[in-house]
Amino acid sequence: MKKPLISFIVTYHNEPLLLLRECIESILKLNLNDEEREIVLVDDGSDICPLNELTDFRDETVYIRQKNQGVSEARNKGLQVCLGTYVQFVDADDTLITAGYELCLKKIRECQPDIVVFNTTDQDTEVDTPDLFDGPVTGAEYMRHNNLRASACGYVFSRKILIDLRFTAGIEYGEDEKFTPQLILRAEQLYYTPTPAYFYRDNPNSVSNRKSAEAITKRLDDTEHVIFYLDHLSAVLPQNERTALERRVAQLSMDYIYNIIRLTHSSQTLEERIERLHKRGLFPLPDRDYTTKYRLFVRLTRYATGRKLLMAILKMKH
Repeated sequence: MKKPLISFIVTYHNEPLLLLRECIESILKLNLNDEEREIVLVDDGSDICPLNELTDFRDETVYIRQKNQGVSEARNKGLQVCLGTYVQFVDADDTLITAGYELCLKKIRECQPDIVVFNTTDQDTEVDTPDLFDGPVTGAEYMRHNNLRASACGYVFSRKILIDLRFTAGIEYGEDEKFTPQLILRAEQLYYTPTPAYFYRDNPNSVSNRKSAEAITKRLDDTEHVIFYLDHLSAVLPQNERTALERRVAQLSMDYIYNIIRLTHSSQTLEERIERLHKRGLFPLPDRDYTTKYRLFVRLTRYATGRKLLMAILKMKH
């Protein structure tokens, strides 16, 4: 069999069938013939098989059903079976934006890069699609100078750079945060465009929107695990890549502290979790000139009085 240019791995779990149909249709609209395109639909243990209502797509998809194990294992299953030279992850309730994604396809055909990073949007409206790309740069260079958006749906990548990298089972919150930085660092040629190529639909029933005490604790624990893992990894990398990953760890740590305050409103929880960061040498946050927001956050959180002020501000907002 001729290898497809791109495998689209669509992960599905009980999303409305209308949205899944729109998702697949957005892939089929792209300027790819049948030999260039592979759609791998991974059903992560949905209540009802979606193919019963999508008979017109049966010849267009490779359908795999597994027991419910979460999005990480669903994506891993897709990676296990896909054949494409490139891979694009798509959530079943999202769509690709035709004009923007066509520009990414053009760049792939012209340059055969390791990764093309594009913008995502939550606005379901027509937008300008300028053919603007920065690059090529290495993944490390990109991460040293940009705040990484970790969503695995925000880029298309060459399958050859994966090697043995996979998503970690058991992480429900932040599975992309662990996977994406490691993948980006493997890129020798990365291009970036500010053009939106992916429409992200906010799902109020998604894992990230759960508000129970158990869900909040799980979210914070998962984030802490990712921070500690990436910090440990950075220590064994060459200097160039270490500097890049240290920036990502610092940003994740900032977001982690912010979410502790926003989600728990508990000074005790904040201080306990900050102490765990401190024991790993991750707090106070490193004094780096990453962004204005980061510099301000470092100053606010360095001392107990600043953390109390931040706690009060966020309590008023929420």
